[in-house]
Amino acid sequence: MILLIGGNSCTGKTLMSQKLLEQYNMPYFSIDHLKMGLYRSHPNCGFTPLDDPMYIAKKIWPIVKEMVMTAIENDQNMIVEGCYLFPDMVKEFEGAYLNKIISVFLGFSSQYIKDNFESSIIKHAGSIESRGPEERPISQFVSEHDDFRRRCIDSQVNYFEIIQDYEKEILKVYNFIDHEIKHRGLLKI
Repeated sequence: MILLIGGNSCTGKTLMSQKLLEQYNMPYFSIDHLKMGLYRSHPNCGFTPLDDPMYIAKKIWPIVKEMVMTAIENDQNMIVEGCYLFPDMVKEFEGAYLNKIISVFLGFSSQYIKDNFESSIIKHAGSIESRGPEERPISQFVSEHDDFRRRCIDSQVNYFEIIQDYEKEILKVYNFIDHEIKHRGLLKI
């Protein structure tokens, strides 16, 4: 079984992956680490860490996709997370592969960002990993989340938007994952 967790930065993907690792005893793979490993080992790899996220995603998605397919073929469990996982990418998997994948995408409503940008989103951005200061203005953050929401809706994926209460609303994602794992009988330990 593969869990794919996508969304913009600061939505809690890495923290969620860590908690799911502990709950289901599954390894997780960060697409962000792959990006940096490729760039640091070969600076002429075709992108820089500062390039547009979609541009980077298109460069590294073929590798991630093949890793996911290999894990499924080997009947292995894995969590894959990162902001370079976009909803339309999941649609590239076919039948037998899709049956072994649970995907979720996380986002914030515009109002949630406006109400909680400094007090919650930025404050908790480094909960599981060290980060530098947030350099994007709130307007860019809102725009990125609006664009991502549209992509998720257009792709008809499992999109979970935090509207008012992060702690309460993120539980819906955990409950969805747990239900899908049990209902579909996916977890092999």
